This record gives sequence, C-alpha cells and structure tokens, in this order.
Amino acid sequence: MGIYEELQARNLIAQVTDENEIRELINKGNAKFYIGFDPTADSLHVGHFMALCLMKRLQMAGNTPIVLLGGGTGHVGDPSGRSDLRQMMSSEQIDKNVEAFKKQMSRFIDFNNALVVNNKDWLLKLNYVELLRDVGPCFSVNNMLRAECYKQRMERGLSFLEFNYMIMQAYDFYYLNQHYGCNMQFGGDDQWSNMLAGTELIRKKTGKDAYAMTITLLLNSEGKKMGKTANGAVWLDPNKTTPFEFFQYWRNIDDADVIKCFKLLTFIPLEKIDEIASWGDERINEKKEMLAYELTKLVHGEEEANKSLQAARNLFSGIGNDENMPSYQLSEEVKEATITDLLVISGLCSSKSEARRLIEQGGVSVDGEKVTDPNKVFDVKEAIKIKKGKKTFLKITR
Repeated sequence: MGIYEELQARNLIAQVTDENEIRELINKGNAKFYIGFDPTADSLHVGHFMALCLMKRLQMAGNTPIVLLGGGTGHVGDPSGRSDLRQMMSSEQIDKNVEAFKKQMSRFIDFNNALVVNNKDWLLKLNYVELLRDVGPCFSVNNMLRAECYKQRMERGLSFLEFNYMIMQAYDFYYLNQHYGCNMQFGGDDQWSNMLAGTELIRKKTGKDAYAMTITLLLNSEGKKMGKTANGAVWLDPNKTTPFEFFQYWRNIDDADVIKCFKLLTFIPLEKIDEIASWGDERINEKKEMLAYELTKLVHGEEEANKSLQAARNLFSGIGNDENMPSYQLSEEVKEATITDLLVISGLCSSKSEARRLIEQGGVSVDGEKVTDPNKVFDVKEAIKIKKGKKTFLKITR
C-alpha cells in the first residue's frame, strides 16, 4: 500500500484535482508540497493538528514539505468558514505568533528535510498596481463569487479586504512554484476554492500543471468541528491547554468518533486499528484511553502522556492524587466564595444560571462530597477539588 492508498484508507482525502498524477507523485516521494498556517493566535490548536499529521505522514514517505507561515496573509484574514470579519492584528503580534508556531511544529516536522517560509517576505513587498496588472487578468470575479468561501458571506457582507484573500493565497502557490519548485498544495476542505485558484494561476502564468488535495475536516458525529470546549479551543501549547486537559478532551469524546480519530490522527497501523474497532462496547473506555494517550504523546511527549494517563486513572479510581490535575489559582484577596461563583470564576461554567442548574441536578462535588446548594460557601484558604459531571476535575488554589 502506497501513502496515497493509506490516506484513502484512513478517510483523510476529501477532494483532489488530478488523482492519478497526485497518487504517482506522493507514492514515489516526488511531491514538494506546502501547507499554509495563518498565525491567528499565539498557539496552534486541534484544528491545525490534522494538517501537521498529514505533513508528517507525507514527509515519512519521502516527500518534501514546505511550511508556509502566513505573516503576510495574517494581515488580511481568511473568510473561509467564518460568518464575520476576523479581528485585525498588529504586525508585532503576527510576528510573535509565527515564532510560537515554529516552536510547536518542531514536534511534527523534521526541519532538516523541510523548508520553512513566511509569505510576508514577498506579499508585503508587492506593488499594488503591478500586482493588478500581473495577476488580475487571471481571475474571474464571476468565478470568485461562486466560491463557497465567499457565498456564505454575501448576505452578511463581504469586505473588499477579505475578497482579496483568495488572490493572495493563489499568489503564494505561484510564488512557491516559481522560487522553490513547489508542485502541490494540501489543506483543509474549506480551502478548496482558494487552492483551485492557485493551480489555475500557475497554469495561466506558466502553462504547467500544479496539484491540490484537501483533507477531511475534523468533525464529530454530529457534523460539528472538533477541538472546541466550553472554555474555547483545545490548544497545543501546554500553557494554554495543559497536557492533562488535552488528554481528557480525547478521553471524553463521543463513542462514535473514537475509531475515526484513530484513523485520522494517530500513526497506529491500520491493521491494529481494525483490531481495536472489533473490540466490544464493554472496552470503549480502553479505546478512549488508548486514543488519548497516543495523541497526548504526539503533541506533548511520552513523559507527559504517562503523567496524564496516571492522573486520569488515579482520579477515576478514587485514589485522589491531584499532582497533574488541572488547576485554577484564585487571587489572594479571595478568602471564601459560593460554589456557584467558583464554577463561574474558574471557567467550569459559562454563567451563574448554568452553574446553579448543574448544582441542583447533582452534577457537582467538592472534595468527594456532592453539593446541592448553589449558595454553599467554601473556605478557599486551602486547595479544594471540584468534580463537574463524571469526567471534569479542577483543583482550586490561592
């Protein structure tokens, strides 16, 4: 089985421009491909995770990755999959985010056999009129407006700023093709229109073919994007999402999503995944624990994965070792607080009404004792351990 056939078997491939050519290129290790990452935050998140895993898989098969950091496109913002305009960032913040991305990517990509480039090095130097004359004739406004990434924004209003994003991304592909010999682009399936624009621009400017392939979006069984919690994104930065919290996210996913995540995100051989899939429902917790361990090891390393696994087992077995439990530190001024306030302040609940409802339904325990009074006050001079539902634990300290 070649790498292309493995990607198919793992259900990673969504759309391709030229299947036979792409299969031959990547199976023979002849693809010089790029994936773009816009630095919209100071950390990568689970949404980037699958793209990084794909890059690693292709590199392991002998292909050459180009990591494109969007120091230029980050000044505009991609409208794909969004209902509103992205918040504008300063150049300083974009540069800071780019550096954070590089550090996190080193766990996935062997930079000895990869290129790392930043599109600010060419996009921010472009002369507007020259760009219009150079690539403007290659784009049909009618075709652009039919693109899914724009259609969904037309009712709410599409800014001219965002309208240019497709041209910028297409120009990136053209620039990488001309300066680095890049012949393929990979990305999430919501990038299909932008990627097609790049292959078309290369064809019109050079008369040669370039290729694009999108990967399946990481969706749960209900069709919603994975990697979101009540408190926001699941980050790859351990200071934003601790290794234990990362472990627990995967440990708690829906039963129907477990085998899919094994295929899409882990490097466990398909034969072994088929064996895991054959395990009965009585072993579902074993499957989830294995998935959480493998993914935590990928992102945070084996030591942190072992710590998170042991911490989870301790908590569920009632041993109570809280060394690696997620924690929240209150300010020194707080001497006591109601359980409702603690749930909201710590982020375990998004509102007081949600907290009260959870408490009254018996879904909250403190230090092993169920709390049913939303107004119960706790002395927080010493650490306390809150359990929300069956699977969420938090240590409150001062």
